[in-house]
Amino acid sequence: MRSYALTLAAAGAALLAPTSPPPSPPPVPEEPRVSQEAGVTAAELLAKVNRCAQVSRGRYRTDSGRPATVPVCGTEDAVFWKADMDIDCDGRPTARCSRRTDPHFSSATAFTQSDGRYLSAEKLPYIVVPTPSTIWDYRDHGIRGGSLAAVIHQGRVRYAVVGDVGPYDIIGEASYAAAEALGIPADPRSGGTASGVTYIVFKDQVVKPIEDAAEAVRTGERVARKFTRGQ
Repeated sequence: MRSYALTLAAAGAALLAPTSPPPSPPPVPEEPRVSQEAGVTAAELLAKVNRCAQVSRGRYRTDSGRPATVPVCGTEDAVFWKADMDIDCDGRPTARCSRRTDPHFSSATAFTQSDGRYLSAEKLPYIVVPTPSTIWDYRDHGIRGGSLAAVIHQGRVRYAVVGDVGPYDIIGEASYAAAEALGIPADPRSGGTASGVTYIVFKDQVVKPIEDAAEAVRTGERVARKFTRGQ
């Protein structure tokens, strides 16, 4: 009974107590407006390389035994070619790139990281340029190890670096990581694609350090914007 009486008394006091509206919530600060410019599209890049002013003295094969049909073309700021993509798994051995996974595996790449170690094909998107020859010498066009490249396939653009050198008469090869980023099967035995890949290498634009894939993207977006839009 005592508990019941106290409860009634407390309820009565609550009814008689003056009421006041709850305090207003503090104003929500506005989000700062960040201006973000859209990245360069595959269509924009392809529009800049839709005509070939050939800079190579001859043409390249896409695979051994195939006819030589691929020229290297040039603009004032870049060189480019349109070919297939074979998978380069060379460099530091990893779970997906080793003698076990690739019968043609080499533990070396033509160019090395800033610490002197060979590149990792599984981790670093890189492309392969042909060994200099009478057909074409990439060094004559401001291109070297670490040069920035844009690789395009089926509407996707991915930025990479020049990371290795291949046969003097064959063109169209990129690392496991580059293929994977483009949605191309990356298995070194059975992956790659037979056609439809555009490689654009920008003159005198080098990613430092060569192994920094994020820096390749940052540099790539800036250089590609200037290449396509003059910005």
